[in-house]
Amino acid sequence: MTGPGEPVETVEPVEPVEPVRMLAANVVLWRRHGEGGQGQRPGTKMFKGGSKVYVHDLVSGWEGCQVIGLPRHGRGYRSAYLAIRHLHSFRPVLVRSPAVLRIAEGSVFADKEDAEDYAVLMEYRAWDLRSGASRGRPHPEPCHCHECLTLRPHR
Repeated sequence: MTGPGEPVETVEPVEPVEPVRMLAANVVLWRRHGEGGQGQRPGTKMFKGGSKVYVHDLVSGWEGCQVIGLPRHGRGYRSAYLAIRHLHSFRPVLVRSPAVLRIAEGSVFADKEDAEDYAVLMEYRAWDLRSGASRGRPHPEPCHCHECLTLRPHR
């Protein structure tokens, strides 16, 4: 606290951060696991099912990606590696959040057209990996996996 006649400290304005294009996606509500895909788990260990995450880098080809999102436990955004098969509804977005941009340190999706193309390709690849994980094996009853939930009519 300053008294009369003492100089007041000025806070320098923070420069606005340049927005970066990333892909937004949602974590699947339920995923199959275990022997023959007979078990079901909600979301992933780090993220709740349905959580919005930002994809900013592809890791190990088309099998996984580096994402940023709000974790299941704790506060603030976290970066994590996540298999593409655990994500759906890829879409390009322009991210302006300083917290997300601080963690991301750039993105591989430079322009809008590339980001749209990657979104379509990643959606197809995620579907292919999900359906191929337990190919030829019956789904448990009742099944809550992403494919069964999207095919089930709304009540």
